[in-house]
Amino acid sequence: MNSSSTTVPAFASATAASEEVVTNSRIASIDIMRGLVMLVMLVDHVRERFFLHMQVSDPMDVNGTSPGLFFTRLSAHLCAPTFIFLTGLSAWLYAHPARGGFRSPSAFLFKRGLFLLFVEVALINFSWLGSYHTLWLQVIWAIGLSMIVLSLLVKLRYWMIGALGFLIVFGHNLLTPISFSPGEFGYSFWTILHDRGFLLDRETLRIKISYPVLPWIGVILLGYFAGPLYARTVELARRRKTLLVLGFGCLALLPVLRGFNLYGETLPWVTGQTALQTLMSFVNFTKYPPSLSFLLMTLGAMFLLLAWFENRSGRMPDILETFGSAPMFFYILHLYVLLVGYEILLAIFGPNHGERFGVDHLWWIWLIAGLLSVLLYFPTQAFARFKHGTNRTWAKYL
Repeated sequence: MNSSSTTVPAFASATAASEEVVTNSRIASIDIMRGLVMLVMLVDHVRERFFLHMQVSDPMDVNGTSPGLFFTRLSAHLCAPTFIFLTGLSAWLYAHPARGGFRSPSAFLFKRGLFLLFVEVALINFSWLGSYHTLWLQVIWAIGLSMIVLSLLVKLRYWMIGALGFLIVFGHNLLTPISFSPGEFGYSFWTILHDRGFLLDRETLRIKISYPVLPWIGVILLGYFAGPLYARTVELARRRKTLLVLGFGCLALLPVLRGFNLYGETLPWVTGQTALQTLMSFVNFTKYPPSLSFLLMTLGAMFLLLAWFENRSGRMPDILETFGSAPMFFYILHLYVLLVGYEILLAIFGPNHGERFGVDHLWWIWLIAGLLSVLLYFPTQAFARFKHGTNRTWAKYL
């Protein structure tokens, strides 16, 4: 298994404060955005299940990865930053309900953060390998831990939350030279915060930190800081203009820092044999932990998409909104559907790529993901209607 689940990613605001937003109805553009990245995540997880014989690393090997596979994987980079940013934004909305006033989101965030840690260990890990020999602490772990940290930091002044978020996101690449060896004092702490590695590596149990959490804490803080953009008093045109400025600003800063290999990415880009290889090298960013360049690209794209989704209507936005309104349910459901489906196909056809079963062409990945999105839409729609029509507390966690 590639511990890149984005792939949850991944599903960030899955449990966040999106249950109670500024109005009695949910903010459609947020759910549409979340729904879009859920489907992108589905493609990446199908890839990890049925195309693992063509594994990719992050950053990817430009010379050894086909352009189709490269950009399929690259598209999934959008997922985790979007989920985590929207989790912070939704926490601000929870703290500022439509009826006015303020309610502390600390307990709300802390409980849901703990719940995510439980889900990562109890459900998500088993859905990948069908066993618990290795605990992969991935995107759900990162979201849960980030929510717990935010539950403490929301007690700070609003401007301090924003300043700390900017400091972490823009400054954490300066920490890259710092490293610790296993067994050395500080190794476990630094593995959780900044350098992925094994917290425990024994014959009976292995615990791997796949998503170092420090940059994601910065992202969730910036999401909370951006919450006032979605206050009920903000006009749609003003919010859309601000989102466009943020999006184009991120994407304008990226080529400056990246183009001259100044700062924000540990892997310098190089000129390839073709223009396409050069482009691939240029956008080949580090995800574990996410570099500044990685976050500028993904958050910049997210801002532009959020602006575009403002006041959107039609069949496709409605479908995306449905997926985005029950993200935790969809996340768990699709992983177990992939697990069971893979085991059935393996039993029927046997291994055809070493010890694994897999498809031979990348287009199969997109086809399978498309079929699954149709099949999973109906239970997701049913659960979303149930969740938003019930007062049962347990349903809100899904």
